[in-house]
Amino acid sequence: MTVLVFGLLLFLGVHSIRLFADGWRSAQVARLGLMPWKGLYAIASLVGFGLVIWGFGLARAEPVVIWSPPTWTRHLALLLMLLAMILLVAAYVPGNRIKAAIGHPMLAATKTWAVAHLLANGNLADIVLFGAFLSWAIAGFITSRRRDRAAGTTYPRLGAGRDLLTVVLGAAVWAAIVFYAHVRLFGVNPLA
Repeated sequence: MTVLVFGLLLFLGVHSIRLFADGWRSAQVARLGLMPWKGLYAIASLVGFGLVIWGFGLARAEPVVIWSPPTWTRHLALLLMLLAMILLVAAYVPGNRIKAAIGHPMLAATKTWAVAHLLANGNLADIVLFGAFLSWAIAGFITSRRRDRAAGTTYPRLGAGRDLLTVVLGAAVWAAIVFYAHVRLFGVNPLA
């Protein structure tokens, strides 16, 4: 569990710099230069991510069961994951109404993903992993929305075609994960 926690602290810590210490970040970019900063950021992120994966694998090998989720929570998790994937895609399709309404669909996707997995899993490692991401995403969403309001930032709406593309691509990503990737990457069949 120690490796998992350290990985989460590193990965989420690096991803919190822009949210909670933007002035410090700007000073470091000015001091080091943009590309060296991005390089250090990428290295720290990758090391943290690697530690999260390794630590989660170690923790899953010796599970500590906190609760046994009822079957219906897995069905709800599948539905929530569909929403999470649509939100994730909304972060990358310019001009869609979801991004215009939410502002930060990547953070909303992370919150939804974390809640879905907390509902469907009851081991300590799951609670630590998904709970950490949920806490980070909530704090990040609040901070980002507050920054947008202060700056008067709005996101454009460029038509229904962008909205349809967002939903279709999100559903396709969800289907690829549910029917193929999840069991191959994580050894867990979300449909079982």
